[in-house]
Amino acid sequence: MEKDAPEVSLIAQPDDPLPLSKAALLGLQHVLAMDVYIVPFIIASVLALAVGDAAAFIQSAFVAAGIATLIQSQVFMRLPVVQGPSFVPIGAVLAIAFAAGGGMAGLSAVVGALIPGAILVTLLGTPTRIFHRLVERFVPPIVGGAIIIVVGVALMPVALRESVFKVHGNATVGGNIILAFISAAFLVGCMLTGMKLGAKGTWLRLLSVIIALAAGCVAAAFMGRLSFAAVADATWFSLPKFAFLDLDVTFSLSAALTMLIVYIVVLAETTGTWFAVGAVLDKPLSDEQIDRGATGEGIGCLISALLCSTPVTGYSSNAGIIAITGIASRAAFAAAGIFLVLFGLIGKLSAIIASIPGPVIGGVFGVLCVIIAMNGFRVVRSAVLNERNMLVIGLPILMALFATLVPQDFVKTLPDFVQYILGSSIAFGAVWAILLHQILPETR
Repeated sequence: MEKDAPEVSLIAQPDDPLPLSKAALLGLQHVLAMDVYIVPFIIASVLALAVGDAAAFIQSAFVAAGIATLIQSQVFMRLPVVQGPSFVPIGAVLAIAFAAGGGMAGLSAVVGALIPGAILVTLLGTPTRIFHRLVERFVPPIVGGAIIIVVGVALMPVALRESVFKVHGNATVGGNIILAFISAAFLVGCMLTGMKLGAKGTWLRLLSVIIALAAGCVAAAFMGRLSFAAVADATWFSLPKFAFLDLDVTFSLSAALTMLIVYIVVLAETTGTWFAVGAVLDKPLSDEQIDRGATGEGIGCLISALLCSTPVTGYSSNAGIIAITGIASRAAFAAAGIFLVLFGLIGKLSAIIASIPGPVIGGVFGVLCVIIAMNGFRVVRSAVLNERNMLVIGLPILMALFATLVPQDFVKTLPDFVQYILGSSIAFGAVWAILLHQILPETR
């Protein structure tokens, strides 16, 4: 039977080379569309870390994300994926840190809890070749597609609530909506115009995210919402903290077991990202790639812990950028990894990305969420949509939205483990997709 043409027109495949300048521009786009600084910023704020400690913590997140991206995209999985701090562990990290006294003492307990789990995740992959069997058993295509849909749908409220509807300083909700609409409209316009022009519009597709962010920043400047004061105040060069050298590490069995459960959820989250990338590439993942990916994930998380940061995971938004630009070359992702490391080492660069107004990023991020979700529908449509399969696909979406919208006052009354799971709507929906596929009877 003749194979259908892929629905995403890729200009460059993963192993295709790119000119240095093009790789740099595309890599920068991937970094600009990420929210690497949000997870460490939230944790540092809640723990009330001193300014210097908070800055080092945020630096560590960028450096760890860059190194993990290079490891995963160039060495282990060898697919176009970008790694960044996972939102899943935030609740567990804060609980462990406060139990150890908070502040830097709490962070030392968090690092001690992260190291054992990262080592175990590494062993699940290539050394033992167990992970692909777990994926085959628990994450077949219908579950993988459902997880991709959950990722896209669950991130939509986050993009709107945290980036568009949240008001800071002299901002207004109306002004935020305008900025988000401008950046989203430019992104969609560049995408469609570039596709319509064919080869002549390739550059428009390549630079669509940067153009959208630039347009949003220009609009923000006219509205008095853009300031680069933080760039002037930032240092040029500084190193992050290193575990055992700059930070004493304390180990706790209960904290390590808690983080081990969190790592399992993070793996479910990142597996959804791998499926999303595979859907865009129109190439199913091989068992070897899945095992190498688990090992790469574990090594990346271990390096992140040794840099006094939190677990990293594959970012689904970057799969959306591949679909928009048509460039899946790993050269662009090598550039993204290098940029992430530079942003972590050069304070002024990270200050620039942090200066982009949230609504501008939110508008771009919202469009990427739509593309991610639609890639999930591409995966699941190969399955027969009987009543059982519709529940396997649909109920996890409902559960993800439940985790997103459940009142936090109620969540705080629940056991710690339940709070950790509900802290990530993606992980909560992914777990439900896996469970439903196992427990719902097959239709005769």
